[in-house]
Amino acid sequence: MLDVQPIQAFSDNYIWLLTEGRGTAAVVDPGDADPVLERLREHQLTLTSVLITHHHYDHVGGLDELIAAFPGLRIHGPTDDRIRALTDRHHEGETVQPAGLDSRFQVLEVPGHTAGHIAYLGDGRLFCGDTLFAAGCGRVFDGTFEQLAHSLERIADLPGDTLCYCAHEYTLANLGFARWVEPDSPALSDRLAEAERRRAAGLSTVPSRLDLELATNPFLRTQEPNVIAAAERAAGRTLATATEVFTALRRWKDEKYD
Repeated sequence: MLDVQPIQAFSDNYIWLLTEGRGTAAVVDPGDADPVLERLREHQLTLTSVLITHHHYDHVGGLDELIAAFPGLRIHGPTDDRIRALTDRHHEGETVQPAGLDSRFQVLEVPGHTAGHIAYLGDGRLFCGDTLFAAGCGRVFDGTFEQLAHSLERIADLPGDTLCYCAHEYTLANLGFARWVEPDSPALSDRLAEAERRRAAGLSTVPSRLDLELATNPFLRTQEPNVIAAAERAAGRTLATATEVFTALRRWKDEKYD
């Protein structure tokens, strides 16, 4: 059975450790090799595969050191030439089986945060990098607002019990912005209280279930009347489509909240 555990890195990154009880492991988005190597030594694990979602340094910065420590390491990722260490480049719909694991993951192309961003879906889990965050989403860097809106719509169509493993502990800040959008939401109040409790206890707020995201994440709620009204107030104009609502929300957060 697949076991997934967080490895904390930098100030707020999560590197996800995947094991199945046989002494081998895969990791997702190792921006820093040191905490990964420490965890592997602690549990006497051999790293056999790495899954990369996108090219940003805080997701790939540990690759060279991990490759040196584990010759023959398979590095899976998007078809993005900026990630030179990749051994396996993947397109939409392909299946990835990390070496040393039985689990298989479907590749979803989810651009927007970056132009070459992918996610890995399998075993009821979505490793979504910086496309979807708990209660939020990534900024648009070298992708487009339209791409990111479409990527989030694709994720929203997955089963509600899907566990979403994002790569950062941004939940409390994201919930703060979500309350700007829907200040009277009981679901948001409940989620914020639980997130504050977990963080006070030193616990992670991720993964999160997709049905919770659909109830509280404004970037997945762009067709809800309350969210549309808030986005239109922020934009100062009528918004005709869900993509326009998404773009207004993302610009509002970028310019006024972050």
